[in-house]
This record gives sequence, structure tokens and C-alpha cells, in this order.
Amino acid sequence: MRVAVGGDHGGGRVKEEIIVLLQQKGIAYQDFGAFSPEAVDYPDFALKVAEAVRSGEYDRGILCCGTGIGVAIAANKVPGIRAALCHDTFSARAAREHNNANILTLGERVIGPGLAKEIVETWLKAEFQGGRHARRVEKITRIEEKYCAGRSKGPETEEWVGRHKGPEAQSQEGTT
Repeated sequence: MRVAVGGDHGGGRVKEEIIVLLQQKGIAYQDFGAFSPEAVDYPDFALKVAEAVRSGEYDRGILCCGTGIGVAIAANKVPGIRAALCHDTFSARAAREHNNANILTLGERVIGPGLAKEIVETWLKAEFQGGRHARRVEKITRIEEKYCAGRSKGPETEEWVGRHKGPEAQSQEGTT
């Protein structure tokens, strides 16, 4: 098994603990960063790990940020990725067994390093059960294909951006 690992400044300490665990278990991995505590943008690292898993070069990925939410959202934008945010071992096992999650996301500010390592160990040991779960995962793939088919870029057209601006952008529009 080969594991791609990454995260932002908010997940750096837990990421380092996970790397030590992978080394102890003799599991091949690559650290895609971040490599310092300086503030960085989590989507950059989520994309690197998600693309590495999607390409097949890595079997699974682990991403860490402050909550685990941002990296999960970003990684799940890559077709074929099923990133699961887990803060307990039950969810980690189910994410693999039922959802065939290929990326695990963790929040350093939510869980400590001890629990993070337990979650990672559980997730790495678990295997997809197939059967009725395979049918459901296939339906997820069909949804993904429905919205990705024939698109060279996402929905961020001028019209879409105009409808989805943040509150600060909307309030500044009327004040010029």
C-alpha cells in the first residue's frame, strides 16, 4: 500500500504524527506538504493528494487541516475521490467498509494525536465490503459523472459567480 499524505498549517502536528505511524508500520508514503507552520491554503494540498490518489500512483490518501472539513470539501471536487472526514474509529471503519473512501481527512483542532493515530490505523486496516455497498458507491460515481460530463470547467461562469458572491463582495457592490 502507498499512501499520499498532506495538509495545511492547521494540521501539521497531526500529519507529522501520522507519518511516524506510517514509518513504524512500514507503509510507503509521500508527504505532499505543507512543510512549515506558516499559513497556507488547504485546497492546494488537498488537490495534490487527491490527484495522486486519483492517478493510481497512491492507493489512499490522508489529509489534515484544522477541522478536516476544508480538505475534505476540496479533495471531493476531484472526480473519483471519496474523502471522508472521520473523528472516531467507527466512522473510519465504515468509511472504508461501506463507502470505499480513498482519502481520510482529520481535524487537528478537533482530535488529538493519539486518537488521530487510532483512526488512521482503523482506516488503513479496513477493506471495502462490496455487495450492497458497491451499488451505492456506483450511484455516487454516476452522480459525479452526471455533473462532470462534457465540462471543461466548473460552474463558475459570470452568471454563477454573480449569484454566489460572499456577503462582503455583495455589500461592496452597492457602495461604489
